[in-house]
Amino acid sequence: MGDWTRRDFFSGAALFALAIGVPAGAVQLSGLDADEAPSDRQRKLMREVSQLAIPRTSTAGAGDVGVGDFVLIALAHGLAGTRKPVPEAVGGQHRRKDGSLRHVAWLEQALDQRAGGNFLGHPPAKRAAILAALDAEAFPAGPPAKEPAPWSSIKGLILTGYYTSEVGGSQELQYELVPGRFDPDVPVTPATRAFSSDWTAVEFG
Repeated sequence: MGDWTRRDFFSGAALFALAIGVPAGAVQLSGLDADEAPSDRQRKLMREVSQLAIPRTSTAGAGDVGVGDFVLIALAHGLAGTRKPVPEAVGGQHRRKDGSLRHVAWLEQALDQRAGGNFLGHPPAKRAAILAALDAEAFPAGPPAKEPAPWSSIKGLILTGYYTSEVGGSQELQYELVPGRFDPDVPVTPATRAFSSDWTAVEFG
């Protein structure tokens, strides 16, 4: 395995398992370093936030399929540039020694502050409103902020985890094995689902 350690291998396997739709209960977070392992509350929080970001409709929501755990593991390993240093004004007390941000701790505090205490103690509609307000601050109208908000990275990983899962990739989206059939002109309605095998508009940072 070269420079890979046993922990790196099993952590990578956990990310792969979550991405292909293995239930969260089958994935172990114990391979993470002690200072990166989430608390039980943080794990519950991330599941709830994932579910609020992509709720259950005719298909399972992001929390239902284990995306919360995917995000926790992805953040611990710095996916999508989440281990890059951030300004102290952004990270505050949640910055690591290397200047990167502990996104889960940041999110936990941000939501609890907006909730006036315990975010998870509020009813679902209130939790959704609190998260929507945080989302609006992270993605304001007009030119993008010079320094992206931490929530933008978390939300990006939620979307990545969900739409690369079995449910997101083949049930929420349509799937057609490439090369498939060429149709030069097809009707599109508001009910038309995007294709998970169409990568023309997908970019992973």
